[in-house]
Amino acid sequence: MLAAAGSLVATIWAALHLWILLLSAVTFLFLADFLKNRRPKNYPPGPMRLPFVGCLFHLDLKQPHLSLQQFVKKYGNVLSLDFANIPSVVVTGMPLIKEIFTQMEHNFMNRPVTLLRKHLFNKNGLIFSSGQTWKEQRRFALMTLRNFGLGKRSLEQRIQEEAHYLVEAIRDEGGQPFDPHFNISNAVSNIICSITFGERFDYHDSRFQEMLRLLDEAMCLESSMMCQYPDKTTTSFNEENLICSTLDLFFAGTETTSTTLRWAFLCMALYPEVQEKMQAEIDRVIGQARQPNLADRDSMPYTNAVIHEVQRIGNIIPFNVPREVTVDTKLAGFNLPKENVLVLESNWPSLSCSFLSLLFSKNLPSSPQSMRS
Repeated sequence: MLAAAGSLVATIWAALHLWILLLSAVTFLFLADFLKNRRPKNYPPGPMRLPFVGCLFHLDLKQPHLSLQQFVKKYGNVLSLDFANIPSVVVTGMPLIKEIFTQMEHNFMNRPVTLLRKHLFNKNGLIFSSGQTWKEQRRFALMTLRNFGLGKRSLEQRIQEEAHYLVEAIRDEGGQPFDPHFNISNAVSNIICSITFGERFDYHDSRFQEMLRLLDEAMCLESSMMCQYPDKTTTSFNEENLICSTLDLFFAGTETTSTTLRWAFLCMALYPEVQEKMQAEIDRVIGQARQPNLADRDSMPYTNAVIHEVQRIGNIIPFNVPREVTVDTKLAGFNLPKENVLVLESNWPSLSCSFLSLLFSKNLPSSPQSMRS
């Protein structure tokens, strides 16, 4: 009987010992997370965070910009918001956003480098590069695009040609309901292809579709063969940067433009009275015998206004690409410390501006949630 009691005690102690070890490990992880992500004095307020997941449980991940508006009402136009284990500061409102980009731009010059971005772009390209690399690549891209027709009649002709193919593809649907996503994405990508590669593709071309598929998958990649090779060059002009800059043109151009066009289709369907007024202006200025060109824009104020209203309603990029705080900064009375790369090796803290507060401001005439006609 004593042996049985001793065995029971040993079993209970073993179970308790396991729980003690587990509790100690969890406590250590929570303490390490707390020490790593301690907020400095006078840091912007924000919702409660949990270790490792941050504030993600507060957000509607399908529409995070709408969840953000609830935080703005509670905490103000400058708030802290942890995306998983990345502490960030979100700024809304025209005065503060204007102050950042006109008076404090040197404090927020760099882009944060997450693990995925580091493996995909390694600080190369146009979107995620910083400093001298960004200056060189931006200057080179603008010069090259101008040489290839940006702002000239030759680029307008390429757009008109692709618009013709897009209209024909829509006409082939025979007036039946269809999803325009495929045709619009193909048309926009083809314009970029004609600029960068000097060639357009048939919408059903296997190479073209494979390229678009790979572009979609590229954002999901976590590694790149290029990152395994050392880069000893002192200039940003290398093959890897060329590839990344070309990818940036597709990422920034294809999805944004095609999404805006799909919003235009939707708005025309939802607001037929706007569609009728715009069609009347198009018929009056352009007619049915030719394609529109850039010279027509000044004669079509209503159509131009509708295009801008579609971009406002669509709000396809509610958050800008985040920036790093490069020096200790005071914004709206709050302290934003510069990142400590040697300790954290990540973007802490990063700064993101919400454009939802600008596009749907209560100061806009009529209802900001509706399309103005």
